[in-house]
Amino acid sequence: MNSATVRNLLVRGMLAGLAAGLLALVVAYVVGEPNVDKAISFEHAHAHEHETEAVSRSLQSTAGLATGVLVYGVAFGGIAALAFCFALGRVGRFGPRATALLLSGCALLAVYVVPFLKYPANPPSVGDPGTIGKRTALYFLMMLLSVLLAVAATLLGKRLAPSLGTWWATVVAVAAFTVVTGLAYQFLPAVNEVPKDFPATLLWRFRLSALAIQTALWAGFGLAFGELADRLLNPRRTKAASGHAVPAAH
Repeated sequence: MNSATVRNLLVRGMLAGLAAGLLALVVAYVVGEPNVDKAISFEHAHAHEHETEAVSRSLQSTAGLATGVLVYGVAFGGIAALAFCFALGRVGRFGPRATALLLSGCALLAVYVVPFLKYPANPPSVGDPGTIGKRTALYFLMMLLSVLLAVAATLLGKRLAPSLGTWWATVVAVAAFTVVTGLAYQFLPAVNEVPKDFPATLLWRFRLSALAIQTALWAGFGLAFGELADRLLNPRRTKAASGHAVPAAH
């Protein structure tokens, strides 16, 4: 793949990330923000002292939320596009659309779901402010381990495929990823700072909404980027599908 194609895919990845970010923003605002408001209300109801907010809640839930989600979408869209350039044709006989969806699913699993299962998302009212640095470092360490293990599992599967076949090579790679991830779960310290009187239903809904936002982001990216990449890499098929005449090859 030449540098011009990589550059074009990078731009399309960032655009797809922006579109996916807009979709995730809608989900965050409709599904996530009500749970955040309830969690903050719980915090205020149980606080002994009230501090003045440096940034108003209305600004946080609108401009702040939009900025964070859209920047996240564009950044990870660009990174995922570069990963797509490497993965296309190397992870099986998949076209651009299927490869983009497969990559998005793996990214959702490695970047979010695996770290989430060890260190699930908590509302802003949950957690000791003094341990936020430690909690953040542990979360990103789990994320880094998950991504590295996913890459290692992919390489292991490709290495075993000639001798075991695609099916059993995939089974062994997934099993290895699961076992090593389980060991990481055991050795990394646990974090449990949820107050005993915090509503369990609210905590569950908040975590489900966080998962829904990430799912919307990566599913949207996979669909949007797959379409853009397919149009770039297969222009003749795109023209044929749209009803335009395709000149015969000589």
